[in-house]
Amino acid sequence: MKNFFTIIVIGVLSIIATTKTWAQDKPNVIVILTDDQGYGDISAHGNPVLKTPVMDQLRSESARFSDFHVAPKCTPTRGSLMTGMDAMRNGATRVCQGRSIVRRDIKMMPQYFAESGYATGMFGKWHLGDAYPHRPRFRGFQEVLSFRAWGITSLADYWQNSYFNPMLMLNGVDTKYKGYVTDIFFDEAMKWMKKCKDSNKPFFVYLPTNTPHVPDISPDKFSAPYKGNFKGKKMPDQFYGMIANIDENLGRLEAFLKKSGLRDNTILIYLSDNGTQNKAAYEIFNAGMKDKKGSLYEGGHRVPLFVRWIDGELQHGKEISELTIVQDLLPTLVDLCGLKGDVSKLDGTSLAKLLKGDETRLADRITVTQFGEKCQKWNQTVIMKDKWRLMNNKLYDVSKDPHQDKNVYSQFPEIAQQLTAHYDSWYERTKPLWDKERYAIVGTDYQNPLTLYASDWIGGYCDNSGGLFVAKAKGYWDLIVDRDGEYEIELRRWPEESQKTFIEAQGPKGWEKKSARPITQAQLKLADFNKTIATKPEDTVAKFTLKLKAGKTKLTANLLDKDGEILCGAMYVKITRK
Repeated sequence: MKNFFTIIVIGVLSIIATTKTWAQDKPNVIVILTDDQGYGDISAHGNPVLKTPVMDQLRSESARFSDFHVAPKCTPTRGSLMTGMDAMRNGATRVCQGRSIVRRDIKMMPQYFAESGYATGMFGKWHLGDAYPHRPRFRGFQEVLSFRAWGITSLADYWQNSYFNPMLMLNGVDTKYKGYVTDIFFDEAMKWMKKCKDSNKPFFVYLPTNTPHVPDISPDKFSAPYKGNFKGKKMPDQFYGMIANIDENLGRLEAFLKKSGLRDNTILIYLSDNGTQNKAAYEIFNAGMKDKKGSLYEGGHRVPLFVRWIDGELQHGKEISELTIVQDLLPTLVDLCGLKGDVSKLDGTSLAKLLKGDETRLADRITVTQFGEKCQKWNQTVIMKDKWRLMNNKLYDVSKDPHQDKNVYSQFPEIAQQLTAHYDSWYERTKPLWDKERYAIVGTDYQNPLTLYASDWIGGYCDNSGGLFVAKAKGYWDLIVDRDGEYEIELRRWPEESQKTFIEAQGPKGWEKKSARPITQAQLKLADFNKTIATKPEDTVAKFTLKLKAGKTKLTANLLDKDGEILCGAMYVKITRK
């Protein structure tokens, strides 16, 4: 009997040990994506003002990439990171106007992790759609703390939200938090990682901060050291303060990982989504590059990338100068973590062998970055090969001309022709995919009611408070009605929680007349329904009840004056299946 008991105990301990080893053999993954921090906005890269000691330390401990590129804007970078595909191919090429959404038939990074037994959590900025099925909770993330659209104070964000004590969405529910927004995201991410560790579950954490994106708001503790001037230039104290705050939070994360025993077997990736957003910061230091966020020049899209995995024995402390792109990170993580899923048809290339030192060069490659609303041929396009950059019919060799001042197109016509031929073929293959429509799906049990925001409509630019206050833009949404039924549709000019009437004014001093719109009617066009109703001066909402059939359709909602002239689109449309 004693021997039998001993055998049972040994068997149980063996099972526990095996389970523990399985979890530990799978590395945890943390991807930190800062918002609008340029390559030069790190002290180790030569910035003469900004101090980022923790980022500098991480850089020294990581395999670091000196020729790593993203898109020059938020959404196209995020879509490419999540899919491993070029922005034109996945459809998310613009920050709004119906182009900030990845097609739902494309698999995303958290889905690869979830299907391989990982817990998946996101804490920060998404900017890839705010309606089902595009929200992060429906794209593979099991735990989500976020906000809507491009950030806090955007049109879709909670009314009069702030970086301090913000209203955030916890798994889709608006929830009030105390503290500074970046601190909150790091706090909640660490709490969630601890739960995963306690349950012996490997985790994938996506931590995309909304800082240092505008509005430039920093706790005084971090901005105070940067008040004043540097060589006659006013320092961007709030912008630098936001980065200093991220640096401190990165230090807190490091302390947590060490204390919890997670540091060595966690892949930690740090990058930014585009070049610096701040003109003053750009003028003080931009690491020798031209221009900033939004630009096709290097300053718009070459950003830092640090990768550390101590147990993985990567090329820590070494610089990798190969041309690499954000699309490479998904296939790289699939390789490093042994995730399920075929990545052979993605646009990115795995960097695993480079990181481990098993190879020193990538195969010859030509990459294309194109973004924007229309994506017509050659519009907002840069083509890269080695150190060559082709854009706007100009060719640059950034190895000799990092500031891109000298057009060498005529000296190297064969290079220009090769890059042009590659782009022509790429565009022919990719444009039909970009042309595919992306739909919000209404009437599901997953998100009912569902609110559509002007930031996701196809039409006029309208994703911030300025567009909301002026109230002149118009647009429509492509929808799929999930099932037949009776639906209530509510049209608003202002967010529901504001309780503001159609005709009320709002905005900075001097905007009173601009934002006071003489709205007296509301119009809804949807499938074969087309109706206009009167609104009263005290109304905050116009409601329509109608029967809808399942299927694809288009929704247009307008606000009109007494003469029937369309003043603007209804910027908030709430749809409820009864």
